[in-house]
Amino acid sequence: MLRQFLVGGTVSLVNIAIHALVMTIVVRVAQAASANEKLHPSLFLIAVMIPTVSVLMVTHTIEVFVWALAYWFVDATPPGANRVYFAFVNYATLGYGDVVPVKAWLLLGPITAMNGFLLLGWSTAVIFEVLQKARARSRDASA
Repeated sequence: MLRQFLVGGTVSLVNIAIHALVMTIVVRVAQAASANEKLHPSLFLIAVMIPTVSVLMVTHTIEVFVWALAYWFVDATPPGANRVYFAFVNYATLGYGDVVPVKAWLLLGPITAMNGFLLLGWSTAVIFEVLQKARARSRDASA
């Protein structure tokens, strides 16, 4: 069991580091865009939100691939299982149950789900923050 927590905790920390780096970049770029805003307020919101959400989706996909790599490294999935699919199902907390980890690694699924749930929530908070800042900037520019 300790081995599962060590592997799961390590992969979670790697993903948290990836997420923190991307979140910092997203927020700074959104702030810089707000400072240079010259578009109509609605177009400005679109111009800020589409890249923000797109970058976050790519980031989550990278984090899923990190989990899939960990599953491959410790051989946590049954033979023939699609590790990326299994990682996505766990990370997104879908829980289909059509692929289950091998008995020695049963805790990796819930650890993946906990990591995904927290990082998805973090992204939601950042999206909301970027949206608020962009809307405030748009209101200031139109006043």
